[in-house]
Amino acid sequence: MKNKLSKIFAPLAMASALLAGSAHAQFQSIDRVVAIVDNDVIMQSQLDDRMREVRQTLSKRGNALPPEHVLQQQVLERLIIENIQLQIGDRSGIRIADDELNGALGTIAQRNGMTLEQFRQALSNDGVSYEEARDQVRREMVISRVREYRVADRIQISDQEVTNFLASDLGQIQLAEELRLALIFLPLPEGASPEQIRAAESGADDLYRQIQNGADFAQLAIARSAGENALEGGEIGWRKAAQLPGVFSEIVPKMAVGETTAPVRMPGGFYLVKLLEKRGGEVNALVDEVRARHILLKPSAIRSEEETEKQAQRVYDRIMAGEDFAKLAKNFSEDPGSALNGGDLNWVSPDAMVPEFRAMMQQTAVNEVSKPFRSQFGWHVLRVEGRRATDRSEDLREHQARTALRNRKYDEELSLWLRQIRDEAFVEVKL
Repeated sequence: MKNKLSKIFAPLAMASALLAGSAHAQFQSIDRVVAIVDNDVIMQSQLDDRMREVRQTLSKRGNALPPEHVLQQQVLERLIIENIQLQIGDRSGIRIADDELNGALGTIAQRNGMTLEQFRQALSNDGVSYEEARDQVRREMVISRVREYRVADRIQISDQEVTNFLASDLGQIQLAEELRLALIFLPLPEGASPEQIRAAESGADDLYRQIQNGADFAQLAIARSAGENALEGGEIGWRKAAQLPGVFSEIVPKMAVGETTAPVRMPGGFYLVKLLEKRGGEVNALVDEVRARHILLKPSAIRSEEETEKQAQRVYDRIMAGEDFAKLAKNFSEDPGSALNGGDLNWVSPDAMVPEFRAMMQQTAVNEVSKPFRSQFGWHVLRVEGRRATDRSEDLREHQARTALRNRKYDEELSLWLRQIRDEAFVEVKL
């Protein structure tokens, strides 16, 4: 099998390279196959391009480069694993539509504070064509979808695991509220004199007044803060309350989003902290629910739209004349899920209903009956029997716990799956 594939792919790839480069053969080196992977190949040019990208990334991070042969081996292995996943995606019929791809590129540009055109220009300035970037993002999206389908299905979270996690110290820490913060730091010299302390305090108070009067916190941080994140508008990212020093761990969680603390004296100087955003933690998830009954009449081959509407009006008139809604629902409703229960839908969230039904449900008073109305399913007559707000906080906490457990298991399952598909693939390295 190995020799057969070598004979098939190597000449094809070499011929392709010769044809592509024949006009400039005297100036260019000939591309060649560096690895055969199942039904595809990896070319030297692909390896060279990825090696260049990795070198640039490591240099920007300030990381020392490993020996060339080590880097080459690592990069080639990464390309092999990617290639296997792309072939799985192709066999599974995974396709990324152009509008979906454009949306992803727009999101990437937005995250970098650019328009799509500015992003395109930035790529060009870095020597990367927009089409190359589109292809790379498309490949990453295919790989992501393959992993979603193949790995996520392998992860099972039991109810007992969720219960144990919620009761554990780790679970309580992981599900604790997170706060996105920005700060302004006005330093004091070591052994500051009373005059220096008063001057710094006065400056902090002045900044606080400006903020209270509408001044932009980020601009003030850039101009005045001595913190290491000053040029980012003072933003220090997400923190849990337990990670905040002293008094801030008590003050900040009680603040409203957008609020700024008064100046706080800490060792080293004065701080002002702004709460930019909150996420996670204990929440009061109150969901509005409605108890309702309905009667559904559907147009059909033997009953036209107009006749169905008239029938719904006759049923409505009988209800208005005092007949029992539940009995009429049992006799006339064509909703198999509720007709036998007198049209009872039990307690439902309006958001779970189709738009027309939701709108009528919201505008009909308790113990009142709606006039006949049309939805995509047919003609309805609706009776609202009650409204309530249900606390779904516990459901939300369980969902958060299940998500946290799934994320913890995902990396392990992904590693096992990647090793499995690598072992099962035919790979011949030709370096």
